[in-house]
Amino acid sequence: MAWDYHMIGTVHVVGASGRSGSAVARAVLVAGGDVVPVVRDGMRWTTTGIGRTPRIVDLRDKIGLAAVLADAEHVVSCAHARHTGAILAAAPSRARLVLLGSTRRFTRWPDAHGSGVVAGEAALMTSGRPGIMLHPTMIYGARGEDNVQRLARLLRRLPLVPLPDGGRALVQPIYQDDVTQCVLAALAVEWREPQAMVIAGLDPLPYAAFVRLVAHAAGLKPPKVVSFPSGILCAAAPLTRLIPGLPTVRTAEIRRLLEDKAFSIEPMVRMLGVRPLGLQEGLARIWPAVT
Repeated sequence: MAWDYHMIGTVHVVGASGRSGSAVARAVLVAGGDVVPVVRDGMRWTTTGIGRTPRIVDLRDKIGLAAVLADAEHVVSCAHARHTGAILAAAPSRARLVLLGSTRRFTRWPDAHGSGVVAGEAALMTSGRPGIMLHPTMIYGARGEDNVQRLARLLRRLPLVPLPDGGRALVQPIYQDDVTQCVLAALAVEWREPQAMVIAGLDPLPYAAFVRLVAHAAGLKPPKVVSFPSGILCAAAPLTRLIPGLPTVRTAEIRRLLEDKAFSIEPMVRMLGVRPLGLQEGLARIWPAVT
């Protein structure tokens, strides 16, 4: 399915200085549209190098947010989904809405992040406003992204990789360019009611296999994966912040390694026309000189 992105026009991108937000802003400009960046920190927006004047507002400022969105016809929010209610209240009724959530909303161990996504989706669904919330799985491949690169740094320092249950739980990371294309495609759809959709990578795979693919793509030797009790790993996680050069691992991250994060991409392919990259192809774009 080929969408005519040139029909998008001007897009107000909320959270435009973030990784996904700046990627969306660049893609809209490449597609021939224009961007109104809505950000909290003007200096951070300047570092993106995207030549558009930002509108600066704190999303908790209802009056200010309504003012910066008053002329919006297309709104993409890459800010945390907990701000959905405020964005819905501020955006004109005519505006086409695309909001980014997270598959964290499905976790068995809710935290502030996941609970905020659940609340954001509920705000959209109960609003009756046409639009969609896209729930990406783990995003990798964005400028400044710290998922697979952080894992690669960890693998360089560890003699072995201790994983709960041997890393058998499934993951399905999605490449940033696929997230961006999903957003553009969603902007081109005339949604008639509020919807939510998971967007994910091509195929799920065990976390241990994900670790090995990242190591291979980064030019590292094959890691030795060892099954460890989750309780011991959770107890040891706080110690990682005390070891110089070792990325901090949080207890919640250990727990989430025990749950499958695998999703059907059929709605994404059918409704948005985006068939995502396989993980190996995506990793090869991050470390092209190695792979």
